[in-house]
Amino acid sequence: MKFKVMTRIVAAVMAVSLVLAGCSAGGDSAQSKPNVDKSKIENLPQPIASKDVKVMVIRKIGGDDHTAQFLAGAKQEGESMGFTVDTYSANGDTAKFHDAIAQALEKNYDGVIISHGDDAATVDDVEKLTGKGIPVVTFDSNPDLARIDGVTLTSQDDKQLAQLALDSMNKQLNGSGNIIYLWVDGFPPMVSRNGVYQDFLKANTGIKEIERFGVAASDTSVQTQNAVSAMLTKHGPGQIDAIFATWDAFAIGAARAVKEAGRDEIKIYGIDVSNADLQLMQEENSPWAATAAVDPKVIGAVNMRLVAKKIAGEDTPQTFDLKPTMITQEQLNSSGEKVNMESLSKIIPDWGVSTDFEEDWMQALKKAYSSK
Repeated sequence: MKFKVMTRIVAAVMAVSLVLAGCSAGGDSAQSKPNVDKSKIENLPQPIASKDVKVMVIRKIGGDDHTAQFLAGAKQEGESMGFTVDTYSANGDTAKFHDAIAQALEKNYDGVIISHGDDAATVDDVEKLTGKGIPVVTFDSNPDLARIDGVTLTSQDDKQLAQLALDSMNKQLNGSGNIIYLWVDGFPPMVSRNGVYQDFLKANTGIKEIERFGVAASDTSVQTQNAVSAMLTKHGPGQIDAIFATWDAFAIGAARAVKEAGRDEIKIYGIDVSNADLQLMQEENSPWAATAAVDPKVIGAVNMRLVAKKIAGEDTPQTFDLKPTMITQEQLNSSGEKVNMESLSKIIPDWGVSTDFEEDWMQALKKAYSSK
């Protein structure tokens, strides 16, 4: 028993150490900041001008490209304004996730961004933070957080994401076909996407769901690949027309299974995007035809601006949805060169660009720090 207790203590200390060091799953080192006389910046809100602003960004899920880019977007945006930004990914570990929030509370950060806090305990955590006067912005988190004054819930426009992907699939199917549905319950974004899917089936009775699968785990893509492989064995050529994947981890596994089985007739329509996704979509004979997405770096940046406005004492909305874009394999292949997240803007207008909640004083701060 003593050994078990000691093991838990060591694990907790390690988790705390990561947070105190401001470390993300990929490693996050502190950087020295240039000295800027903020008193010379006109119209800078007093709470921003009077201190070294510190923000903590905590994400429950991790280990994927989307997480890395979300955290990078938040960190880059905050540091461009001279903030100290610490990031942490719990890689799906609920205990570590809540330990990180507890540490943010103890360390008196000026603001906290929470991503994928889907359980009731997150509501309790956020109430403690706001009760201590620490403003909070959440992304893809428990909708019950909306009842807490001063908290902003952000999300991708999940209904539009699902609608874009389904419309693209329906265009290929022309209103008739058999599909596999890849989805997992229990997450606010998935609930919204499923609602659109159910309405889509009712409106398009010629499209039939013949199989479904979905798990949220550290090896989701691997489990999905195995499950879809079994489905392809069960349903021979001509019996499956398309796959609707509500998460890119599902689409990755499905794409590998379809390619391995040589079932080129099956097309995949997904949600979310990353460098790994784009690489798969551009492979020869890739079944991944299209994906609906919001740039994860932009999501991180917008969340940082919202928490900055809260720290500054400015009004912020209770909720905010980021608008998605459709990315097709045809667009990628038309570029004539390999496309990644950085170069995607060359073929997708306004990709990676957003001025949402970017105030004049934020631009002035960025200019001051970039000139040093």
